[in-house]
Amino acid sequence: MTPVIAIHGGAGAISRADMSAEKEQEYQQALRRIVEAGQAVLAAGGSAMDAVTEAVRLLEDCPLFNAGHGAVLTSAATHELDASVMDGATLRTGAVAMVDCVRNPILAARRVMEQSKHVLFVGEGAVAFAREQGLELVDPSYFTTEARRQQLERVQREHPDAAVLDHDGQAIVSRGQPAPADPLDADRKFGTVGAVAVDARGNLAAATSTGGITNKQVGRVGDSPLIGAGCYANNRTCAISATGTGEMFIRMVAAYDVSARMEYLGESLAQAADCVVNKKLPTIDGKGGLIAVDAQGNVALPFNTEGMYRGYGRVGEDAVVAIYR
Repeated sequence: MTPVIAIHGGAGAISRADMSAEKEQEYQQALRRIVEAGQAVLAAGGSAMDAVTEAVRLLEDCPLFNAGHGAVLTSAATHELDASVMDGATLRTGAVAMVDCVRNPILAARRVMEQSKHVLFVGEGAVAFAREQGLELVDPSYFTTEARRQQLERVQREHPDAAVLDHDGQAIVSRGQPAPADPLDADRKFGTVGAVAVDARGNLAAATSTGGITNKQVGRVGDSPLIGAGCYANNRTCAISATGTGEMFIRMVAAYDVSARMEYLGESLAQAADCVVNKKLPTIDGKGGLIAVDAQGNVALPFNTEGMYRGYGRVGEDAVVAIYR
């Protein structure tokens, strides 16, 4: 088995005409750097769980993506972060939701899996658990960037009742102001990050993390911390991390559906992932994509939007990264 890791940083509509070559390169360099970090973990004999945890931790620390530092703001100008992990060898899982001061929610999710008898902690209980585990806590202002604050102000000014899922509907940009300098339009982008991997022992793992959606109602939770919706791993089939309209991925149990199609219908990874993303989700206006690897090391990266930040790398080979179709 040649180990492989795949990552995503969200999907959505392309604003290529308004984007500088420098900005596109910045995103590609970040994706490549993080894929290579995951490859290094796998090359050193690390587990798939170690690789996806490290990749998502780095994505959370990168302000270009909507997770951790650089997370979007709720309608109350606060942060509510979610994350989950799943181990395909044991089917053990861990998740946290609505945390506002845990620097790396993905580390908290892994501790839930490894150090508790539960699967999901939320809000104050999740923060208390992270504190007990000695994880780094930060002031909530750590997650805020000026770009995200401006995004919230723009949404509240133009469409005060809208929760912008970084993806769907019209881009909300003030007249006379330049469009977001982002390869994917910041107001039409699904802001989630994730990683999936298979290691040299054939074990699979998945991890997903998000800052939520701009101007969302306080307390809303999407698919990212929900096992089977935004994250799933099973050594019998595949590992999945999703990004998209969270409510639709929850309704479709999208991540698990890919695995179920492989196990019960005998579909290949590519067939199952394509069916869920390009046939089933669109029936309820579900937009976004997912990254997937199977127990044989195959990789699938389908999306039904104009672009998706994505990359993958096999141990011993150069990383491959892309934004557009």
